[in-house]
Amino acid sequence: MSSGNDCQPQTLTKPTFDEREAAELVDRVFGLKVSWIRSLPSYDDQNFHVRVSAEGADEYVLKITNSEDSREPDLIEAQTQAMMFLSAEGFPSATPYLTKDGNIMSLESRGAGLGSKKYMVRLLTYLPGTPVAKIPTNAQILYEIGRLAASMDKVLSEKFQHPSVKSLHRGQFIWNLANVPLLDQYIYALGQNKYCAMVEQVIEQFKGKVTPKLSSFRACINHGDLNDHNILVDSSSASLENPQYRVSGILDFSDMSYGYYVFEVAIAIMYMMIESPDPLSVGGHVLAGFESILPLTAEERGALFLLVSGRFAQSLVIAAHTALLYPENKEYLTVTAKTGWKHLMTMFEVGQEAVEKKWFETAQAYTHHAPA
Repeated sequence: MSSGNDCQPQTLTKPTFDEREAAELVDRVFGLKVSWIRSLPSYDDQNFHVRVSAEGADEYVLKITNSEDSREPDLIEAQTQAMMFLSAEGFPSATPYLTKDGNIMSLESRGAGLGSKKYMVRLLTYLPGTPVAKIPTNAQILYEIGRLAASMDKVLSEKFQHPSVKSLHRGQFIWNLANVPLLDQYIYALGQNKYCAMVEQVIEQFKGKVTPKLSSFRACINHGDLNDHNILVDSSSASLENPQYRVSGILDFSDMSYGYYVFEVAIAIMYMMIESPDPLSVGGHVLAGFESILPLTAEERGALFLLVSGRFAQSLVIAAHTALLYPENKEYLTVTAKTGWKHLMTMFEVGQEAVEKKWFETAQAYTHHAPA
């Protein structure tokens, strides 16, 4: 999920290359002949899974960035360099295949005259695995995802250095969790939705209880979008009754920005709730994994409920807005809404105190019996 680097509503910037045009791009820009290609679902960029006739690794993802974000090459450079850095550090992150000119990306024009647009193009290694959205999650993989979130933010913040990293200071970026108050201007997209009042309540509570405390949180670089489609897993055991999973891929770094450690765990909790039959139980397992690397402070823990609620609001409201722009992509854009509204309402009905009690008691139990 990307776009909206300032707080203005998005414009129609999503690329519309067909498979033939995408295959031609791979040949012309990267010097590889495509033997097989298919489109992949995406938010506002365009992705293709391609196989090429070449030795060694022969599967890639062609990523064509929307024309709005393509105007920020330093930002895309920082995201790509971060992926390369994480891969070198042992994280399952994609790496770029260099262009024929030896670059990690290429700005390509499409169309002519006033209708011409420019798109940043990259070819990334294809990562195998099954999205978390497609598996029945258990405590083990939720703990691993929390641990991954903390480990990744920690190593990025402590060791990642590159001249382009300053571009990750994205003050008005609509997907940064600090910017929940900016949702005010997007609520119109909900129309007569019965949940409008709940979103307004989330925004007001966020303004009053979270925003004043941001300066007390520990700052870091966030991946920013560890959702159930951006984390790939494979099974590391043959047991069908109690499968053990390991993370095999981390996708989509387009929402990277400077934020806070507690943002990452809140985002992971929210997205892991989406497909869960028992969503309120999820948070404790993710939190336990995160805190095995980075224990939260009292201030950070105190904000967790509203941060998770804030991310639900961001995902649901911005998706409704973007679906108005791209009605042909509505099914993909609104996948969170299928259960998200219900989960957000449940959180508020149960109440902050009870939800936190459940999360914190679950996390506390891990200090006595950590997973193997």
